[in-house]
Amino acid sequence: MLDANLQAQLKAYLERLQRPVELVATLDDSATARELRELLHEIRALSDKITVVEDNAAHVRKPSFLITNPGVDTGLRFAGVPLGHEFTSLVLALLQVGGHPSKEAADLLEQVKNLQGQFHFETYYSLSCHNCPDVVQALNLMSVLNPGITHTAIDGGVFQQEIKERQVMGVPTVFLNGERFGQGRMELAEIVGKIDQGAAVREAEKISAKAPYDVLIIGGGPAGAAAAVYAARKGIRTGVVAQRFGGQVLDTVDIENYISIQKTEGPQFAAALERHVRDYDVDIMNLQAARALKPAASAGGLIEVELENGATLRGRSVILSTGARWRNMGVPGEEQYRTKGVTYCPHCDGPLFKGKRVAVIGGGNSGIEAAIDLAGVVAHVTVLEFAPELKADAVLQRKLHSLPNVEVILNAQTTEVLGDGSRVNGLAYQDRVSGEARQVALEGIFVQIGLLPNTDWLKGSVELTRFGEITVDARNHTNVPGVFAAGDCTSVPYKQIVIAAGEGAKAALSAFDYLIRTSV
Repeated sequence: MLDANLQAQLKAYLERLQRPVELVATLDDSATARELRELLHEIRALSDKITVVEDNAAHVRKPSFLITNPGVDTGLRFAGVPLGHEFTSLVLALLQVGGHPSKEAADLLEQVKNLQGQFHFETYYSLSCHNCPDVVQALNLMSVLNPGITHTAIDGGVFQQEIKERQVMGVPTVFLNGERFGQGRMELAEIVGKIDQGAAVREAEKISAKAPYDVLIIGGGPAGAAAAVYAARKGIRTGVVAQRFGGQVLDTVDIENYISIQKTEGPQFAAALERHVRDYDVDIMNLQAARALKPAASAGGLIEVELENGATLRGRSVILSTGARWRNMGVPGEEQYRTKGVTYCPHCDGPLFKGKRVAVIGGGNSGIEAAIDLAGVVAHVTVLEFAPELKADAVLQRKLHSLPNVEVILNAQTTEVLGDGSRVNGLAYQDRVSGEARQVALEGIFVQIGLLPNTDWLKGSVELTRFGEITVDARNHTNVPGVFAAGDCTSVPYKQIVIAAGEGAKAALSAFDYLIRTSV
């Protein structure tokens, strides 16, 4: 299962085990079970602290395995073979059950240990999902720290019947004590905050007590990260408020056009951004969203930013770098069937539609890349493009047209998502040339029609374009003194990571120039 290089790396990691680890396998006669048995015995051979036993308990998913300590009844479980993106989750689970400490903040770990009650989590993932490992790893860690918490990570590709019965149409999907808990990327602090009812109030009080910043940055994507580094290097007090550090980069799979980095993945790039920012004296307030901006009462005064949790932060200058989000179709049925067949991540959710018919809405690069990716998994892909021609690069179009199970429909205006009340079963569109209304029978819709700036909370505070983008000049000034903006939320053209980073650096330099020219 594991090549020689991977075995050597894993062996080196397993030398960090501080106590014995027992892998308890519950297997059946399937090919997946044979693969799992082979994987577990390969792992056992790499450390004398690991043992493998088999227990064919009737009430446990098969094939699966528990990672625990000898003589201990609790632990964390993987149902399926955790390779692909989940191999890192497996390695971390082995280390943490084996006593290797987590790098999460000490106060957050203590908060997990002090949670009262019984919490039984189940997470459905796919091996190609780049958003799933964060959720799986967070819940695994919680189950290691607190005996009242259990977690089973379930490969949706293996347990297809469960996917159907529980109507899981997107991953990661998390259930708590049998009820749907959440869907999509979640960090440890976010999960803990949802089950620790007093956490939000305590955090708001803590944030409101912070002293004013010289530069307060709202947004933690490439623009916000670059602004933070450039501001901190000037030796001024810098704070970053991020709804999720890394921003939209976290949802990007392959990055191949960031100069000097030939190829990386979005989550890895986002982690590198955060590490770089943390090298400096920057106060990062993650998992926080802004809801209002109050300009300074007088020149050089403090600008206030109110957060969703009720906290208020103050800064002599503010940089807005809130990025953008996927654009919705805005048609009947879209919200009703979101995560029930309507999805926005082909890499994450594609495997859940294996052997089914799906549509991709949008003929730009992202839409055509999605269609090409899905064509290797699903039975058939229908691409619907509003314009009379595809907008994707020629090389992508050639690849698309070479695929036998893809159909392209041009001049198609999507008018409705159709379903049976529980899941998608079709799509309605209008032919923009003939005016004829038509339908396509399918089970999944992947929306890839561009971005919307995250600026709704700024309406009435700063000048926005008719597209909702923040209007900035060449030096990233907005129309409000002391307030600057950078990245995909602004009127600067070409929404690219490298451009956002450069704009973030410019905004920080402009903010510093403003500070030295403005009396306190």
